[in-house]
Amino acid sequence: MLTRITISCAVLLGALPLASSADMVQLKDKASVSGKILAEKRDVVIIDLGYTVLSIPKSSIVRVNRESDAEPAKEPRGKTAPPAVATSSTAALFRTSKTLAPERTVRELVIQIGEAVVQVRTPGGLGSGFFLNEEGYLITNFHVIEGETQIGVEVYHQKNGPLERKVYKQVRIVAMNKYHDLKLLKVDDKDAPKFASVQIGESDSLAVGERVFAIGSPLGFGRTVTEGIVSTTTRQVQGELYIQTTAQINPGNSGGQLFNHRGEAVGVTNMKMSGEGLGFAIPIDKVKDFLKHRDAYAYDTENPSNPFRYLQPPSRLKQLDSSSSPSKE
Repeated sequence: MLTRITISCAVLLGALPLASSADMVQLKDKASVSGKILAEKRDVVIIDLGYTVLSIPKSSIVRVNRESDAEPAKEPRGKTAPPAVATSSTAALFRTSKTLAPERTVRELVIQIGEAVVQVRTPGGLGSGFFLNEEGYLITNFHVIEGETQIGVEVYHQKNGPLERKVYKQVRIVAMNKYHDLKLLKVDDKDAPKFASVQIGESDSLAVGERVFAIGSPLGFGRTVTEGIVSTTTRQVQGELYIQTTAQINPGNSGGQLFNHRGEAVGVTNMKMSGEGLGFAIPIDKVKDFLKHRDAYAYDTENPSNPFRYLQPPSRLKQLDSSSSPSKE
């Protein structure tokens, strides 16, 4: 009974205007509470609202955003401050939201973020990718460009309504992680504009049955959108955990995004099983960890020891029927 009363108070207070420089607790029912977090225990978060103190059970919390977690941005005089950006030790690389954005239709979201999803081409094949920021940093799968250094990125720019196709060929490999099937690239073309980019979400907040959609280039058909639900968030394949989804994933989708209905990237699509509705995506929290520690995975063409090479781990999949083995897309 006490737990239910505490939650109800939090929901009602979540809509009240509070100080902008405060910690924020986001709840499962899309409400939020802002204040000063006094303590975070194993099963409860205690937050000071200024005029009262609430105890919120962790079972009702989606995310806790502390003011101290964000690096303060310098705001030039006479200019509007840029969106909040999650930073690593070297430079701002991707954007995250401090507030819970409202859900919208796939049609609305595709118009907003579709330009940030690109096609990645090499002499050996193609895949998908997406821009992390306007400077041209993008994520794709390791297997999409494995063994390749000649890379092209095809972008569809929005120009007063119609889309304008542009291929950038000066693409540099920044970092790579074969185990997690991730690569960080950078478009270095001199005539490159500021690119549209996506906002990074939290894969831990995904729920089974939640609707998601993917944008990519299956079989080379660029800007293809497929929709489905989250089948599970903890599917284990070859010792790694993946998001399983019914959104159709096919060869060419690899490296593209899996979005929630708030327009946040929650995964990177990378493989499917034989059959329909068995797609898989790398959780975005794993991608954020790769980006924050990208110096450990740095790629240097002048160093013969890079990228680091490892022995293949023992595989139990050889004992399984080949029809159930995952195929990289």
